[in-house]
Amino acid sequence: MNRLILIIVFLSFVSSSFQEQDSPYYTTLEPYLFELQSLTTDSSMLIDVREPFEFYRKRIPNAINIPASDILFTASDTIDKNTSLFLYCSTGVRSSRVALDLYGKGFDNIFILEGGLAFWKKEGYKMEKGKIKVNKKSK
Repeated sequence: MNRLILIIVFLSFVSSSFQEQDSPYYTTLEPYLFELQSLTTDSSMLIDVREPFEFYRKRIPNAINIPASDILFTASDTIDKNTSLFLYCSTGVRSSRVALDLYGKGFDNIFILEGGLAFWKKEGYKMEKGKIKVNKKSK
């Protein structure tokens, strides 16, 4: 009996250590809330932190691409610190790392897509692919 209790305690500890945890620096949102808040929050940006070749394959509609390798330089120079940032990557690992870096640069309204684009796709949310179309004004 003691062995069974020990196994249950161990398994609950292991499973909880693999669950994505909120950080005091950012908020993790499941796809429904991530989409809802990104669309309804004033002064927000939806940022895909993957590399450009990944972004062109598939992305969340209306996202902009600022790769994780460029985010600190770009964000600290061009994005208002009061802007709410909605970050995602393939699985959530890169976006979590970027969120910590952005928090260190003075951003404090940071949201991460739980499970990244993989979870977004699994839940059946809309995605775009291919190059971005740019509307050019006629002269």
